[in-house]
Amino acid sequence: MKTKAQKGEEMKRAKELLDKSSSLIFADFTKVSAEDVRKLRNELKKSGARFLVVKKRLLGLLLKEKGMDADLGRFKVSVGTIFSDGGVDRAAGPAYRFFSGLEVPEGGVKDMWTSKLLGGYDLGANAPVDAAQVVRIGQLPPREVLLAQLLGVMAGPVRAFLYILSEKAKQGGAPAATAAVAAAESPAAEAAVAEAPAAESSQAEVPAAQAEQ
Repeated sequence: MKTKAQKGEEMKRAKELLDKSSSLIFADFTKVSAEDVRKLRNELKKSGARFLVVKKRLLGLLLKEKGMDADLGRFKVSVGTIFSDGGVDRAAGPAYRFFSGLEVPEGGVKDMWTSKLLGGYDLGANAPVDAAQVVRIGQLPPREVLLAQLLGVMAGPVRAFLYILSEKAKQGGAPAATAAVAAAESPAAEAAVAEAPAAESSQAEVPAAQAEQ
């Protein structure tokens, strides 16, 4: 049993993390080994998130001080909290990959570990995030991969159009087609294409959790 001093230190640490956080994810760590918890902490650190086991009652009091009413009492298990300074999407991915990667014991069900993602809280929107949302967000590819896929989809029709123009130009097509191909192959056009991923990335900061709302 923790001493009063230990509880005070736990409360202080939780308050520090909460003050720096934009979202929370709650996870049941029952039957998760100490070694696996250490691995989870290391994975979360890569995304700037922190995992802390703090009593539900104490965390509930801290949230209430901030004017947030998170019903943590509905969780009838030991709860660990993932504190993230970004949206729910920033920590949901590493958390989901961690739990889905744990070995399922003989006789266990496939989603026994991912079901330990209990839900979360969007502090910016002052709104709870249910467990199903956390899992769905966690299953999404990283943002960089999504951007690359989007750019690939957008580039396909452009390449096809330029190919048609090029073929028409080879066949003695209209001067306008030849000029369009020349413009597309110019250094300025190549530079614009090279800058496109950076522009897409700078505009893709809206958290996935907020996009679903």
